[in-house]
Amino acid sequence: MNPTPSSLDAPPSRLGQALANARGQGRAALAAYLPAGYPTLGQSLDALHLLSTTVDVIEIGLPYTDPLMDGPVIQHAAAQALRAGFRTEHLFTTVRELAAASNTALVVMSYWQPIHHFGPSRFAQRLAAAGGTGVIIPDLPVEEATDWLSAAHEHHLDAVFVVAPNATDQRLARVCAAASGMVYAPATAGVTGGQGPLHPGLRTFVGRLRTLTNLPVGVGIGVSTPEQAACVGSYADAVIVGSAFIRAIEATPGPAGAHQAAVLAQRLADGLRRAMPTAA
Repeated sequence: MNPTPSSLDAPPSRLGQALANARGQGRAALAAYLPAGYPTLGQSLDALHLLSTTVDVIEIGLPYTDPLMDGPVIQHAAAQALRAGFRTEHLFTTVRELAAASNTALVVMSYWQPIHHFGPSRFAQRLAAAGGTGVIIPDLPVEEATDWLSAAHEHHLDAVFVVAPNATDQRLARVCAAASGMVYAPATAGVTGGQGPLHPGLRTFVGRLRTLTNLPVGVGIGVSTPEQAACVGSYADAVIVGSAFIRAIEATPGPAGAHQAAVLAQRLADGLRRAMPTAA
């Protein structure tokens, strides 16, 4: 079984192009996650601009008051951004400024409630106009995604779903068929920010996904070191790192934190270039 989403018939999005460019270089793409407005709006933009010079994809988090799937590192960062005055409007400003200065693919990661409250079609329209290429909504089941999928399709945004290793092949195929851009596989069980070993069945799960979809497979949630990135990059299409960037910024308060995040990005990118991809 190898369903091909209809979106693959269209020209590739900026996300699809970024993944294809990395694949053409014989490596996995590197995606960096940071919450918008963390630790302040200005410092967030500085860090994101620096990261955009190294990474292929930037995932911009929409800070939310009840991030149930995030670990303490991202929860703390989101809370700090909100205390510093972050509002949803700042997300579009951030995307717009980054899109004007870089060709890096810009994807938003958000829980469903803020998008639902803002209005799915309005959110998709504003994000697309700002230069965003897609959205990851980790808590939105495919069965409840009709409104969002319609809005994303209307405004040419990729709808990226997080897929669970314990799902049946039938369910995985359904989720993959609804998705576009890529599918997101967790590297560890539980919430974000883990610093332990990756799930021992991760490579097998990525291989299983490849029998169910032609979409690229991105792996995140628990990848934090260059060694882990190199390992995952040998069989996945994209390696997604988030909490490690926040830790780098926290460890060096002030403007220097952005530079530490950029140093980490370079180390991760070097790890991916040393990897020997085996993915088809």
